[in-house]
Amino acid sequence: MSNNIFAIILAGGSGSRLWPLSRELHPKQLMQFTDDYTLFQSAFIRLVNNVDDKNIITATNAKHDSQVRYQLEALQKKFFRQSSYRVITEPLVKNTAPAVALGIKYIEKINKCEDEPIIIVTPSDHFIPEPEKFAKIVEQALKLAQENYIVTFGVKPSKPDTGYGYIRAKKNKKLRDISEKALKVDFFSEKPDEESVREYCESGKYYWNSGIFVFKASVMLAELKKYAPEIYDIIHNAEITSQIPTIPYLEYDKMPDISLDYAVMEYSKKLAMLPMDCEWHDLGSWEAIYDISEKDENGNSVQGNVIDLDSKDSMIYSTSKLVTTIGLKDMVVVETEDAFLVCEKSRAQDVKKVFNLLKEKNDSTHLVHKTVYRPWGYYTVLTEGDGFLTKCIQVNPGGKLSLQLHHHRSEHWVVLEGNALVIHNDEEHYMSPGDSIDIGIEETHSLQNPYDEPIKILEVQRGEILDENDIVRLKDIYGRV
Repeated sequence: MSNNIFAIILAGGSGSRLWPLSRELHPKQLMQFTDDYTLFQSAFIRLVNNVDDKNIITATNAKHDSQVRYQLEALQKKFFRQSSYRVITEPLVKNTAPAVALGIKYIEKINKCEDEPIIIVTPSDHFIPEPEKFAKIVEQALKLAQENYIVTFGVKPSKPDTGYGYIRAKKNKKLRDISEKALKVDFFSEKPDEESVREYCESGKYYWNSGIFVFKASVMLAELKKYAPEIYDIIHNAEITSQIPTIPYLEYDKMPDISLDYAVMEYSKKLAMLPMDCEWHDLGSWEAIYDISEKDENGNSVQGNVIDLDSKDSMIYSTSKLVTTIGLKDMVVVETEDAFLVCEKSRAQDVKKVFNLLKEKNDSTHLVHKTVYRPWGYYTVLTEGDGFLTKCIQVNPGGKLSLQLHHHRSEHWVVLEGNALVIHNDEEHYMSPGDSIDIGIEETHSLQNPYDEPIKILEVQRGEILDENDIVRLKDIYGRV
């Protein structure tokens, strides 16, 4: 495995089309859908077949940084890696072109090999159940990239879908001499309209763009300079070091909000394509989740606390409440603690419109669940009202909440399960089920679990401001200070 092969996992999206399960602060790539790993972790494991794990860089944003690092820690244990994996944190969300440019600049800084870096860029929300076949395709892509091509992976469309970019490719002897199945890209259209999509699919000459790319660092930078100079100039002049893999907020804010597909791929003359000769799914919608899910004799995918009568070809997903359905056909029903989604399966792409409407209205259901995951465990909001809020907090074994204080609220903690260590104004309190403690305004405190079993705490907050903005972190093992 060559030391000049790197990978960038794009893990900063909000997963808006999988609302209400996916939220801005806990998006789909950080969730489990198919096995014991999250989509993000599966993407990392898949890349290890072609890339040394220490050369895999995750690009995410500040909102997801702590969760990404927590999931990477679990992978470090799997691969017996002692040092931390590398994470690039974007100061704000600016789509894939700025993220990739930032990643290339960082890789150039950390590359210790004499050979120029070759980089694999992949989203973090794909389901590829045949990783060995995928690895062989990547091997061919690396050969093409070595010859200065930007390689994309094409998927034969199973149906007209406006959610994908479309590629038309043709045979090319020069490319075939490098890799037998390689094709030359002569047309690239990112997310065309419905009429064009139907025409493309009927012709049989087009492929979906998988969003996976392989290229030399210098080749992509040259294309960015040519087709997206506003991105190139900022990255070229940025002071990025191996210790500080980001650029200042005000500089990054000047970046255009544009995907790599729109910025470069629609214009580049250096594109080669390899057919994706393995099973591949972009889990970008509830219809896609339905496609990969196990189904009953009526074609229904049913998960959770569900009672169904006479429905067909539908997805019914419950996270907590009892959901009952009768006589549905080609529908999606998703229940979470604070929201319901009901739509025709064919309209699953439009869920993003609902997400955006909620965001415009400043409705918190686009942002966060009633249950919020943290590196140390999670909490669930039970009730809230004028001047009060109650939570149930679970801290996993070894987990520690930051040492913190609040300017606007007091808290009362009651231990429900397990044994807890509470740091309160520099004093240690070892607490058992039934024990309680009061935390006053501006008093320092931390809830910790040094034991082998999870602990659960009932927290009652009282005050003028009862949100996460009133947390002043003084010390934190997860680097959030």
